[in-house]
Amino acid sequence: MAVIFAYWMKANIWADRSSGPEKTFVIESGQVVKKISSNLYAEKLIKSQFVFETYIWLLGLGKDMQAGEYYIKEGISVKNLVWMLTSGQGSNEREVKTIEGWTAKDMAGYFKAEGLDDVAFMKEEKDLKKWQGKEASAFLKEVPVGGTLEGFLFPDTYRIFKDSSTEEIVKKMLDNFSLKLTPQMREDITKAKRTIFGTVIMASILEKEVRSANDRAMVADIFYKRLQVGMPLQADSTVNYVTGGKTPSISLDDRKINSPYNTYKYRGLPPGPISNPGLDAIEAAIYPKKNDYWYFLSTPDGETIFSKTLEEHNRAKAKYLK
Repeated sequence: MAVIFAYWMKANIWADRSSGPEKTFVIESGQVVKKISSNLYAEKLIKSQFVFETYIWLLGLGKDMQAGEYYIKEGISVKNLVWMLTSGQGSNEREVKTIEGWTAKDMAGYFKAEGLDDVAFMKEEKDLKKWQGKEASAFLKEVPVGGTLEGFLFPDTYRIFKDSSTEEIVKKMLDNFSLKLTPQMREDITKAKRTIFGTVIMASILEKEVRSANDRAMVADIFYKRLQVGMPLQADSTVNYVTGGKTPSISLDDRKINSPYNTYKYRGLPPGPISNPGLDAIEAAIYPKKNDYWYFLSTPDGETIFSKTLEEHNRAKAKYLK
């Protein structure tokens, strides 16, 4: 019996008779093995669905199929085909992942490390006029002359073709932003007498200031109250955007920096976003959580401490920011 099984394996799984031109084969995201098997059989890339599905079952690889576009030769062994489809090695696609709170410069550094053109990416990011002219990114029309795409490069995991241009990558990010900012969210921004641009600026600050979604919504209300009464936002993150600093509490000298992004020195929102915020931060900026606090600080371990008065806030600073 063992001899028969070994012969069956060699004849149906290990034997590789690949030849001729490659065929393009696509696995869609979320596609199950049975559907993939059926499509492979229809394209004459496997001789038996039973053999293909059984081999995958024996190896326990049913959930390891990688979405993407593959180039496959007829006659390829089932063994090599399964390895290709579960490793993604034969795919013409790759995955890139950008993180909430990254600036465009951070993204460029990541793309460079991934072998992509960081210089071309930054050129696209600065070409506001070009992207404002596209109907799909109409939300950029509020960005003033001299602005960039900072804030609108939605952080997410993207599947791209290995030869994708930076223009195509930027388009994916902007299209994703447009998709995430639903019609209801846009309507609620208008009802609150705010703009998308101003909301994204606020979200970019919230992304860098506090960690949890609930705390961001609380801090959003604090910042909006300060704007309403003409009080400076006093957000350390906006100064860090100028200096490149990462500390949750900036120095007294930093607070004196003469930059429109210094929200200790200048009232109102800074002239543009300071990061590319994720959905949680955007939602917090649209839907602030009403509260009685006017001050907050983030402890070194990420906890947010809220205070109603400056005196309370100073005591919290002495306690948590030693």
